[in-house]
Amino acid sequence: MNIFNRYAPFIQDFIYQNSWGSLRAIQVAAAEAVFNTDNNVLLTAATASGKTEAAFFPILTLFTEDMPKSVGALYIGPLKALINDQFMRLNDLCREARIPVWHWHGDVGQSHKNKLLKNPSGILQITPESLEALLLHKHADIARLFGDLRFVVIDEVHSLLRGDRGGQTLCLIERLSKLSGANPRRIGLSATVGDPENTGKFLSSGTGRNTLIPRIEARGIRWRLSMEHFFVQGVQPADDRDVPFASPVLDVKTDKAPENADPGMGYIFEHTKGKKCLVFSNSREECEAVTTTLRQYCEINREPDRFLIHHGNLSASYRETAEAVMKDEEQYQTTVTTATLELGIDIGRLERAFQIDAPFTVSSFLQRMGRTGRRDLPPEMWFVIREEQPEARAMLPVTIPWALIQGIALVQLYVEERWVEPPKLDRLPFSLLYHQTMCTLASCGEMSPAGLASRVLSLSYFHRITQDDYRLLLRHLMAADHIQKIDDGGLIVGLAGERQTNSYKFYAVFKENEEYTVRSKTHELGTIVQPPPVGEKIALAGHVWIVEEIDHKRRLVYCAQVKGKVPAYFGQCPGDINTKVLEKMKDILRENTVYPYLMKNAVVRLDEARRAAVNSSLTETPLICLGGDMWCLFPWLGTYAFLALERFIKIKCAALLGLETMDSSRPYFIQFRMKAAKEDFFRILGEMEKQPLDPMELIYKGEIPLFEKYDEFLPEELVKKGFAYGILGIDEMKQRIRGWRGMNEQG
Repeated sequence: MNIFNRYAPFIQDFIYQNSWGSLRAIQVAAAEAVFNTDNNVLLTAATASGKTEAAFFPILTLFTEDMPKSVGALYIGPLKALINDQFMRLNDLCREARIPVWHWHGDVGQSHKNKLLKNPSGILQITPESLEALLLHKHADIARLFGDLRFVVIDEVHSLLRGDRGGQTLCLIERLSKLSGANPRRIGLSATVGDPENTGKFLSSGTGRNTLIPRIEARGIRWRLSMEHFFVQGVQPADDRDVPFASPVLDVKTDKAPENADPGMGYIFEHTKGKKCLVFSNSREECEAVTTTLRQYCEINREPDRFLIHHGNLSASYRETAEAVMKDEEQYQTTVTTATLELGIDIGRLERAFQIDAPFTVSSFLQRMGRTGRRDLPPEMWFVIREEQPEARAMLPVTIPWALIQGIALVQLYVEERWVEPPKLDRLPFSLLYHQTMCTLASCGEMSPAGLASRVLSLSYFHRITQDDYRLLLRHLMAADHIQKIDDGGLIVGLAGERQTNSYKFYAVFKENEEYTVRSKTHELGTIVQPPPVGEKIALAGHVWIVEEIDHKRRLVYCAQVKGKVPAYFGQCPGDINTKVLEKMKDILRENTVYPYLMKNAVVRLDEARRAAVNSSLTETPLICLGGDMWCLFPWLGTYAFLALERFIKIKCAALLGLETMDSSRPYFIQFRMKAAKEDFFRILGEMEKQPLDPMELIYKGEIPLFEKYDEFLPEELVKKGFAYGILGIDEMKQRIRGWRGMNEQG
């Protein structure tokens, strides 16, 4: 009750109005940290545990006691949908206290933004990209807008820890603090942080403060979890079989189904009826295909369309319509989505989430299931694993249901160990270094080389960047006219650089494909990567459209809706899977554990995979002969260690092994033809691993491994160095080879 009494009266009223019987542990811990210390704070607790209120109740209380003279709190969110949701929640909370709440991203009207610029106050909610634009274009106003900034709240902080976007966010906060003269406290919020201590250090970089990480005892939550498997066509694994230990069979028969129907889609169609659900897919292409198929089920069964769609390539109107319908307690519709509805947003009394195939991370699984389980309902997720039926003569690796095994591994890692992926904070962020260099120069105007280097390299995220590397970058950018050296020796943005910094796409550091905006009559539908010729069809917004006209200069596509189904394409979407997940997949194939959430087909398919693993010794030896000189290697390594191993074998060992026609299915297996014997394979890899290895040796001859968005503007040497030293998982690879060498010596 001491914390409750410390809260401002309007917050006490808010708690009474919402009939809260008591404060949650996370809210008490956060208030004690904010009220009683000057530290940064990392709040980690389950989804829907009240982390946002936990952070803002004490912040707003302090504001009512001493109102900031500028924007007092900056809330940084990774998604527009999350900011829209939190904007409404915070507005409801702050209205009585007359504390303004502003939101700022690409879909917010300029009139709203202008009001903030005239009267900087209260709370500003913003994406990293919009904050970058603000620093770039309102450089002279930053001290006025943020001179009394006291808190920066970073929501879903885990989503910013695995790439350049998190580094950009950290750089933005530091640049903002220097320009404004403020040193705001930072509060990170997340339900799925895998390494709180290192995340806390990351959060505090450059502040001179420590990070408090309250230990909150998680209350026991009972999940409703199921996992079923389907072959896309043909006889299903459990047809006409009595399966012990399987969960009850759920009827998936529909009165009518589209021709050559995928039974997994029929399963989703039937079990979303009369319910409010989300269906998660791992790509925008799949999201479009699934939505189109489910709408076909509605049409053929003469039912109203009850399926919505939500992903990053859709126009704001389509996304916001889906969000509004899902929040409406009276409507029972289902939204097919990607990660855009994975984070934070409260969409009301959501009853069930479906996951098509396995996500890439434990974090994604937890976030997606966490969209359910609100309003006193238990969290509920149904995995729907689909694969093409292997041919009768298919070789071993393709007979393993990798998505099914991966899904089980993600669940079991959390159930058994409470393990979540740790942050990846050891990259060499040269692409981001280019971006922040150009942003700094574009916003500040002329700077001396030493002044620019001091301003950029003092940002804590660039602690691994050497002065020599930065000099190399600046010389390259001057030669390419991204930076121009003027007569007095100062540096300004060059003509080629202006073409980049003047584009709204420059604010983002994540890769984007060159996109065309798609319109039908007066409606904007969204964007696609590459339009087909006029007269061809495209898939977007869960419908099919025929292309009527293309304006390549303005990158516009005009189309009309038609019936049918075609594949969509929005650019590649690679997954990053941790080595721990692959090792758990190996354990699952090796053991005989019964998982209570597996449905009938999944039980049979797992049993088949385990028998195949035993018969082939797949889990006992990593190298299997598929017949003749055809071999298959199962490294059980995560994405970037697997990538390093591929290159190590090709570059260092292939000639010694007589190895050719190497074909990888990342990160599960590598197939190749080899003249050497099995024992020679392990011996040669072991001998080569013992020799000194410069990571730069794993770059292919003539290769420039463009990996991040702005790598194309870097000198080749830095591109190669960033990939070799910051991307490839060489330490994990070497450790695995040493393990094989020891196993081979014993054998």
